[in-house]
Amino acid sequence: MRPDESAKSLNIILSRGALVLKPMATHPDWELDQLLDFAERINPKRSFLFVSKVLGKHIPVQPSVMQKTYHDLASLIPEGLPQPVTVIGMAETAICLAAGVHQALSTKYPDTVFMTTTRHPVQDQPILAEFLEEHSHAQSQLLYGSTDPAIQAHILNTKTLILIDDEASTGKTFVNLVQALQKSGLSKLQQIVTTTLVNWSEQQDIEQIPTTHVNLLQGTWQWQPDINATIPIMPQVNSVAHGTFAVIAPQTSGRIPLQQPHNSWINLTPKFAGERVLVIGTCEYVWPAFLAALTLEQQGAAVKFSSTTRSPIQLGHSIQAKISFKDNYGLGMPNFIYNIHAEHYDRIVIIAETSMDSIDPQLIKLLPNSELITYDRTSV
Repeated sequence: MRPDESAKSLNIILSRGALVLKPMATHPDWELDQLLDFAERINPKRSFLFVSKVLGKHIPVQPSVMQKTYHDLASLIPEGLPQPVTVIGMAETAICLAAGVHQALSTKYPDTVFMTTTRHPVQDQPILAEFLEEHSHAQSQLLYGSTDPAIQAHILNTKTLILIDDEASTGKTFVNLVQALQKSGLSKLQQIVTTTLVNWSEQQDIEQIPTTHVNLLQGTWQWQPDINATIPIMPQVNSVAHGTFAVIAPQTSGRIPLQQPHNSWINLTPKFAGERVLVIGTCEYVWPAFLAALTLEQQGAAVKFSSTTRSPIQLGHSIQAKISFKDNYGLGMPNFIYNIHAEHYDRIVIIAETSMDSIDPQLIKLLPNSELITYDRTSV
């Protein structure tokens, strides 16, 4: 990390207050304006949102740019950590980031277990921990254990936890997760590594366990609320229930703990040289879609990657376009996709882990050049 002694405080004016940021240090290859922008949540608990420019969630990104962040973060994770090592990615936003860092980390630590938190129940799988992401639009989070005795033993005997999220503003979510894991039997923890694109927290040890904080940018923030601002009404998106549409794709992205590298069952090829393609993952189902997008880019297409989300955000600032539609799990909640302009692409490919008939026709109508790929069939 490079100390940024010359950096000035940023004052971002939002409708419910002002966000004051002070960058303190950055990775040599990254600056703040390359990594993130800002927006306003439709959320009474927290007004502001750090919007990543490299995550592939709210702003379309080249897959190769996303991959560079994975390798850069993995290179900062120390060698010689106590083993067993378990890597945990935070749903929904950081699942693809976490899977990418885990893959890049495999040369340094080939025997890790990778797992992600989730808001989707998994049948016949034991719950390892439940915890809250307190400021979130969807607070409840689940973490599943494994029915494989060797993998479950690895998790319970973990000495180093590598926790991955897109950003840390207070660090409270990581604390809640570690506390839940300790209650679930992880009593041998010796080291924690938090791994984020940006970290605005105080970067303290978690639960008195030595903690290393890895990031591409770090700094401090202060929120100055407007006491006269109107408090928004947030749509109901907090659910960890089964929906009417089942997950039918292989669960190889970490919702069920795994050790082997992740592969994608999706095969995309350019229809012509330089084809402009947008690949869209759906909510937590992003890693297989990202791998397909990366392969497509490597074959010469001009590819961007993005994904749907249950996160409600106001139009304005970094959010210049917004599409709302029904979720594809049959939970009866709204989902969103941001900053998508269909006319910028020759083809849009939407990839889901649920069946073809789970996709809201409204989304297809608003993206007329789109194609659907699901595990049961494809509209391509």
